[in-house]
Amino acid sequence: MLVEGKSYRTIEASSDLTRVTIIDQTALPFKFELIDLKSLEDVIQAIKIMQVRGAPLIGVTSAFGIALAMNNDSSDQSLLDAAFSLKESRPTAVNLAWAVNKMLEHLKPYDTNDRAKIAWLYANELAEDDIKTNIDIGRAGLPLLKQIKSSPLNILTHCNAGWLATIDNGTALSPIYQAFEEGIDIHVWVDETRPRNQGMSLTAWELTQAKIPHTIISDNTGGLLMQQNKVDCVIVGADRISIDGQVCNKIGTYLKALAAKAHNIPFYVAAPLSTIDNSFIGEKKSFEIECRHPDELLRIKGMNNDGTVSEVKIGMSTAYNPAFDLTPAEYITKIICEKGSYNPESIGTLL
Repeated sequence: MLVEGKSYRTIEASSDLTRVTIIDQTALPFKFELIDLKSLEDVIQAIKIMQVRGAPLIGVTSAFGIALAMNNDSSDQSLLDAAFSLKESRPTAVNLAWAVNKMLEHLKPYDTNDRAKIAWLYANELAEDDIKTNIDIGRAGLPLLKQIKSSPLNILTHCNAGWLATIDNGTALSPIYQAFEEGIDIHVWVDETRPRNQGMSLTAWELTQAKIPHTIISDNTGGLLMQQNKVDCVIVGADRISIDGQVCNKIGTYLKALAAKAHNIPFYVAAPLSTIDNSFIGEKKSFEIECRHPDELLRIKGMNNDGTVSEVKIGMSTAYNPAFDLTPAEYITKIICEKGSYNPESIGTLL
């Protein structure tokens, strides 16, 4: 995607295969900054503190983490240790474990002398696949937007599932980008997405770069807008999808789905098939809902009048900060993936 007219991806390998360059998403929207990750430890830290975030991007970043580890030690033990450490870095998004397992399966048969080169080739292949997948998600979602006869077409989003959450194009924003390119009159309501403000800091920043009309709203405003007939559909991403159509996504997604159901507004989830967890069905789930540090709730970052960025404390009490929630299938209209759009209860059949 374009930033001030120049094309970028969220992560790219160096030509000498010694590092990867990422967009530091913790610096946005105040500063666009590229940083280099030169080791497995750098990758794990970037995932933990959310310099890279978004399920598809976390997955591909972890693949590059394996490649960096292979540069230093390509033994079987090093491969297994790197895989374990990466899987422990964040627990909820299934794409991380999916990508790590893909790398393990691909590299195990190769001689240790060849593993580093093969690892970089395969990690780059996963990155290219992600871009193609996201373009296909956009194509699958576009007809759903076209069938809504409203001008402007008002779409509500939550968190960030744009190109910053992937390698390029995005998941939930991919149909929006394609609709805008086709000349459809679009306006996006952007949830701020407390506590980390990914909607305000990332989605709104993306839409500004793409010159797509949008308005930031507080997380509690969506229901009122639905009552006022100012929302035509909701599109969100996903961090994990069960084979019976439940969706684990950024905290607050469930409340938006409830409100959309009450007002008969389509609620779409856009995600690649790699987000489906075949061990997650009904009450059975093999993952934890990540609880993050209370300071994410109790502190907030902003820009001062002199252009410097600082963080201030806004609360003093004990805080509870789960990062994700679960939305049952009955509140979801369609799940959009690279193969098309499907009723949520049938999404598992694609595996």
